[in-house]
Amino acid sequence: MNIKLLKQESPCRWRMEKYGPMRVDALFFGNKDIILELDDTTVSQVRDVASLPGVVGQVCAMPDAHSGYGFPIGGVGAFDEKHGVISAGGVGFDISCGVRTLTTGLKKQDLITCDAKLADLLFKRIPSGAGVGGDIILEGDQLDEMLLGGASWAVGQGVGKPEDLGRIEGNGRNNFADPCKVPLKAKQRMRNQMGSLGSGNHYLEVQYVEEIYDKAKAAAFGIGIDDVVVSIHCGSRGLGHQIAKDYLPMMAKAAPGFGIKLPHKDIACAPINSELGRDYLGAMGAGINCALANRQAITHLVRECFTDTLPQADLRLLYDVSHNTCHREEFKINGKKKNLWVHRKGATRALGPGHPELPREFKKHGQPVIIGGSMGTASYILSGTKDSAEISFSSCCHGAGRVMSRAKARKNFKGNKIQKELGRHGIIIRTGSFKGIAEEAPLAYKDVDMIIESTQTAGIAEKVARLRPILCIKG
Repeated sequence: MNIKLLKQESPCRWRMEKYGPMRVDALFFGNKDIILELDDTTVSQVRDVASLPGVVGQVCAMPDAHSGYGFPIGGVGAFDEKHGVISAGGVGFDISCGVRTLTTGLKKQDLITCDAKLADLLFKRIPSGAGVGGDIILEGDQLDEMLLGGASWAVGQGVGKPEDLGRIEGNGRNNFADPCKVPLKAKQRMRNQMGSLGSGNHYLEVQYVEEIYDKAKAAAFGIGIDDVVVSIHCGSRGLGHQIAKDYLPMMAKAAPGFGIKLPHKDIACAPINSELGRDYLGAMGAGINCALANRQAITHLVRECFTDTLPQADLRLLYDVSHNTCHREEFKINGKKKNLWVHRKGATRALGPGHPELPREFKKHGQPVIIGGSMGTASYILSGTKDSAEISFSSCCHGAGRVMSRAKARKNFKGNKIQKELGRHGIIIRTGSFKGIAEEAPLAYKDVDMIIESTQTAGIAEKVARLRPILCIKG
């Protein structure tokens, strides 16, 4: 990246003042090394988002930002409720992909004699892999009920505990879902995929707490040194992918009729208040609920596996947060409170202390923010900050961010060798695809520790704990 285009505001905050078609500034987060490594496509996509109708404040690029479809992954854009747009590319294909972390009440040493057995059982019981489904079959009204109810629906079916819902964004469901706006093919793809991980960068990891950075926050979150936790990273499976696949060309075709000149067809969008915009919003909301229900169903299966292997375990939900969404939220713009539609693509909501949506036990310390690693590397638990509302629309990074395409990773790495190498470091990998392991090789990603340091230095989230993997289930 040409760093001369930026004005450095602090060690990890860089501003690109609006120019050309840009309607607002762009704010990039990261240390100088991260900024210099940004490729031209990512920067161009940030500028494209900043050029869309109704965009307000500033467009943000997180430290893990890299190029995506239309919007950059790691991009945040907020749009005025009356005059703004909603973009299928600004949410992404994996609608509501996210991470939830469960505490277990166990210590690392409790797994010494049974970690391989647990890994085998989790891999056997939790479906994973591209297109792979499970035993939960949903059809007709039952599928629509899931799309309306999200994790709340799952708990109502006996899949989970009622207390889980208070630890999920929106208490486990959103209220703008409209199953009628979900394409039939998307529903058909979801018929047998409830409770499944999928493929790509999705995973289920059993981890332990390696380091605590803030004892008070860690205590509030219920975690301590050497505690065993479980993190589940997945989304809305084929349903979310099909929603994006169907709505993107509709938006691109309709844009000229709305008077929208798209910087690129991949950034297709529609006015939020148009019929097409509302239709996508209803479908996307259903996709969010699907992902929340899916992670809830996987949680139920994980609990069963622990009961069979380590019956003394007590799996409680720490928090569940998504990173491919668009939500209606209130923020101050030029000193006035406004309702905005905030796109977070590969970015995580990070609400600060005192926010009214937080559970009582988190109000003092801010929202738990779960940042996944890249198979074999550390993951983190952060907390939101008050300053992030003004700086980044209460958003932060979501992971390490790719530096190598999946195709290039397959050429450079061999999945079986990676599995053996991680095994030598005490990390058990279970997978149905060595190709998938190669694509997700740790060296295909940025340095997650550097990403987290930049995130904290930028003031948009604070470190609470560092996690290390014990075992990982991959599709």
